[in-house]
Amino acid sequence: MHLTSIDRVESISAEVFRKKYFEPRKPLVITGLSRNWPAYEKWTWDYFKSIVGQQTVGLYNNERAGAKTLVNGADTYISFGEYLDMVRKGPVQLRIFLFNIFQHAPEIVKDFTWPDQLLSGFLKKYPMLFVGGAGSVAHMHYDIDLSHIFHTQFIGRKRVLLLENRQSPYIYRMPFTVESAASFVNWHDHLDTEHFPALEKAQAYTTVLEHGDTLFMPGGYWHHMEYMDSGFAMSLRALDETLTGKLNGLYHIVGLRSMNNLLIRLAPEWWYHYKRKVARRRAERVLEAAG
Repeated sequence: MHLTSIDRVESISAEVFRKKYFEPRKPLVITGLSRNWPAYEKWTWDYFKSIVGQQTVGLYNNERAGAKTLVNGADTYISFGEYLDMVRKGPVQLRIFLFNIFQHAPEIVKDFTWPDQLLSGFLKKYPMLFVGGAGSVAHMHYDIDLSHIFHTQFIGRKRVLLLENRQSPYIYRMPFTVESAASFVNWHDHLDTEHFPALEKAQAYTTVLEHGDTLFMPGGYWHHMEYMDSGFAMSLRALDETLTGKLNGLYHIVGLRSMNNLLIRLAPEWWYHYKRKVARRRAERVLEAAG
């Protein structure tokens, strides 16, 4: 896999951001965007536990989805406070995915500022929190609504691997999914090119996010994230500006996800193996075309 470090800036003007990153669909880390937010120092484990600790949350482990697992199905449910206690005690390979903490504590939206100066179309009812224990993994995927993301890390470090959507065949995208058949766990130490040889040809970006770093991730980007330490992050989402982009996102949510879930219900074992065969076949074709 060919790796490029993601560009980093402390601040950036709207004009430069659009010209160098948004229009060419290139990721960027902005290190100073959140530094003046109250959330930068205010958001701690104890603070979150005090305001929404009683809420029930779905947890996801590091296992890849099985044949009968529906899209976005959680592995277990406990209270947010219990989970935070687990995370703080030591490594725990469990994470929270798409937790809208702001529905339960709307006052905390005052703790950050939407980066409207850089991008329009933010879904301001849906800022999302992502929490993970040290060692937990968000496996390679791209977001099904194809939104542009500003992902700000709070507490701890997170290792990030990104690929443009056009890299899909090289990383074994499965049909009617936003998932890769390949494993990227510990990719930085060992990439499984023996079982997934097309990975060698993939072009990727990488970085490590630390407290206060904000990652701009263009819509449709593949991403794999590993929590190096226990920590949490907030994602602010913005819809694609174009009608074509919006319709593509709608198709992914309504059509693609529904078809995948239907096939999981009707023929789970067959569909589980078939979509992996298709992913391999597509990867083999791009390798043959590349010579």
